[in-house]
Amino acid sequence: MSQSDLRPLVGSLRQLASVRRIVLDDGPETGVRALAFSTGGGFDLWVMADRSLDIGAIWYRGVPIAWQSPVGFRSPTLHRAEEDGGRGFNRSFTGFLVTCGLDHIRQPVGGQPLHGRVPFTPARVLAYGEDWERPEPVLYCEGEVVQARYGGEALRLRRRIEAPIGRSEVRIEDTVENIGAEPTAQAMLYHFNLGYPAVSSGSEVFLDDRLIFGPVHVPDPHDAPASISHPAGDRARATCRLSTPSISGANFDLTLTFATDTLPHLQLWRDLRPNVGVLALEPCTSERPPDGTSVSESPLVPSDRRRYSLSLACAGLLASATDRIRHEGRQPD
Repeated sequence: MSQSDLRPLVGSLRQLASVRRIVLDDGPETGVRALAFSTGGGFDLWVMADRSLDIGAIWYRGVPIAWQSPVGFRSPTLHRAEEDGGRGFNRSFTGFLVTCGLDHIRQPVGGQPLHGRVPFTPARVLAYGEDWERPEPVLYCEGEVVQARYGGEALRLRRRIEAPIGRSEVRIEDTVENIGAEPTAQAMLYHFNLGYPAVSSGSEVFLDDRLIFGPVHVPDPHDAPASISHPAGDRARATCRLSTPSISGANFDLTLTFATDTLPHLQLWRDLRPNVGVLALEPCTSERPPDGTSVSESPLVPSDRRRYSLSLACAGLLASATDRIRHEGRQPD
């Protein structure tokens, strides 16, 4: 329905769909800024202004689908990328999306920490709100994150996130610009992390309708963390789909599409052991060598820009964690 149809029915259109600033206020999350999106069509999500404008928590029809670790949405003031031998990333790692880069991804090497220095960096929020004037009304936010060192790299990420009102869809448009004086390698990896019940026994992952992983069993005490990359193919946009059997109808499907001109590979990473239970879909700029490092990334010359485009949507039915446990005949903890 259009704004003109809806406006006479409510006191405020924000009753139906909105973006609101929130600030977390407990434990290691204290002071963390976020933007709470509610599309009125099945998607509610937190865009973490203090964590690179990434997506923290996300709910589909009231059911959480993002994986979360015990660290919570830790304040960036506590983050030290270089600790633990360059693996400080793991002390802040949680949530639906963690953007990795901007000049390095994957394992620590050559003084670069795990997945680079942009994760968990506070963003400058430039705009946010509800746009009912467009033919397709959307919720949106825009912001920028800068990774820079005098005498080294100087890269700026400009991000716009849109969520169509009344739908279960999110679109991400990123531009990375070299704002420095020297050419700089530029790498990106989008770490989309899914957990139970979106990832359940029987879940499968497809790349353009080709099965590339699954069906899985969770929890799997015999599993070990593993990662593998796949060429995204020669289509302009690749489609990765997670499909999870429903207990009461159509399968739950999460579909992730991304432009392959700048994201020519899809990496899958999982750790399905008890008390972990994460499966990550990761569009990225380069393939993953067997040793887990990265190949040389394409450089950006000063003032040059590189654009990235991704979208995700959910459909079907997803039972809550407790409903699924009851259906499977197990007792909840």
